[in-house]
Amino acid sequence: MAMTSRDVGDAVPAPVTDADRGAGPPLDQDAAVLARARAGDGEAFRQLTDPYRRELQVHCYRMLGSLQDAEDLLQETLLSAWRGLSGFEGRSSVRTWLYRIATNRCLNALRAGTRHPRLLEPIPLERPLPEPTARASEPVWMEPYPDVLLAGLPDHAPGPEARYETREAVSLAFLVALQHLPPRQRAVLVLRDVLGYRAAEVAAMMVTTENAVHSALSRARAALASRERLAADRESAPLPDSWRERQVVADFARAFESGDVDAVLALLTDDAWLTMPPLALEYQGLAAIGNFLGTIAFRGRRSYALVPTRANGQPAFGIYLRLPGNPFLHAHGVLLMTLEGDRVSAITRFMDGGLLPLFGLPRSLRE
Repeated sequence: MAMTSRDVGDAVPAPVTDADRGAGPPLDQDAAVLARARAGDGEAFRQLTDPYRRELQVHCYRMLGSLQDAEDLLQETLLSAWRGLSGFEGRSSVRTWLYRIATNRCLNALRAGTRHPRLLEPIPLERPLPEPTARASEPVWMEPYPDVLLAGLPDHAPGPEARYETREAVSLAFLVALQHLPPRQRAVLVLRDVLGYRAAEVAAMMVTTENAVHSALSRARAALASRERLAADRESAPLPDSWRERQVVADFARAFESGDVDAVLALLTDDAWLTMPPLALEYQGLAAIGNFLGTIAFRGRRSYALVPTRANGQPAFGIYLRLPGNPFLHAHGVLLMTLEGDRVSAITRFMDGGLLPLFGLPRSLRE
């Protein structure tokens, strides 16, 4: 991949002193591995970068909202790091150097508009959908992030400036809110409030001034504070895998698999939302959601099997469609639940059946 003049800084270390934060091996060990990697030792390069691969993928996912795009940008980051080893002088940690490359790669991709090509392919619909409550208020390219991948994150403590816990910083509401921010504000907020880098470090990573970082962060925080759904998610969601959460999840699965619209609605908050990325449609409230379920999702003899999983730190299901006379159930997307107390405040129905293998789930099941 050709590098533009705006990419040149990607592989150059920032002149900052990174707080160790317990990230990676000791510096003398790093130096020995780095020397071998500079000599062309691929295994040494992997030893240098592998401890950060998963967290870098999550970083790219926060920036882009798509797991598939995040994986592409992770590979670009590692390729840029490999090519730029001669420019790394060790004035920052390897981790900070890699975050600088990844952040700038993501900003380049967002600036170029080269991501989200799946939006160009319309989803075939069997019948017209009910009139939505709203259109396209959320980024329709969003994809869920499997919790099984989050489990592989190293146990690094965030930096001293962090404001969000790991669970909050991967929640779907937080990710959706991030996607509404301009790219540079998004990058600043993630680097400062999620990863905990200091303003000087962020300024060096993004080749800007500390004043510009403070200004972007202030605007980004104000924008996130204005999103009521994000605030509600942070305040009232039950603890993961708690009895309270398991009960709501089990009740929802029984109601949905039986096609019982009334039972599903009884589990929702009055102002619940139903969204279906990549369809740019939203349904809010019991009447609108009930109408959709009755006329589209559960129409005729349609029924589903739900396989429990987790995504973005929230309960989720792999959905399989059951058709009369067919012994196989086919992948029909991923459903993610946002809980508010003992009720469901949002149902996000990702329509892409190809997402299920990312959760370790098969593309089809046999009855």
